[in-house]
Amino acid sequence: MENHIVKADGNGAIDVNGQVSPVTYTVSLKEHSYKVDIRLMAPRDWLLERGFERDAVLVSQSGARIPVYHDSGRLDPTDTISIELTARDDSCTSEVALMRKYPELDGVV
Repeated sequence: MENHIVKADGNGAIDVNGQVSPVTYTVSLKEHSYKVDIRLMAPRDWLLERGFERDAVLVSQSGARIPVYHDSGRLDPTDTISIELTARDDSCTSEVALMRKYPELDGVV
């Protein structure tokens, strides 16, 4: 593997206080590190209506439940319409574990 960043898109769901909605997300990693960065966009009003404050759960394509966060503090109605939620996952210690947890990376790593 070369030392560069690879990206892949996935389809999953976002869970905010037990209320779930489909979502697409992007996973990226710098090869050889097995540290995955996750990014997704969610509608501000949908989040606010469900009592979102700062964090939610991404249910990834593999079924893994990954906490995602709004890095700009508590969400409020004056924020932009699409809210970026992010996470960093460094729990994978091998390529096998990485592919099991993030099958969307299969073929790009």
